[in-house]
Amino acid sequence: MPSRQSEPVHLRRIDPARNMRRFYCLSVQPTLFGGASLIRDRGRIGTRGQSMIETFDERLEAEDLR
Repeated sequence: MPSRQSEPVHLRRIDPARNMRRFYCLSVQPTLFGGASLIRDRGRIGTRGQSMIETFDERLEAEDLR
């Protein structure tokens, strides 16, 4: 069965009164062994930010958390 690609979810939170300019990006990518990884990127807009990767045996498990 071919793997299904889903589009990443991009979010922004901007609050000038609190000097807050954040970004969030969630995406699900296939692994080499048939599972899926949920990739979470976050940080201040204009910076590289940080990434966290969680790996699951099934794609649906990763998508449920997204």
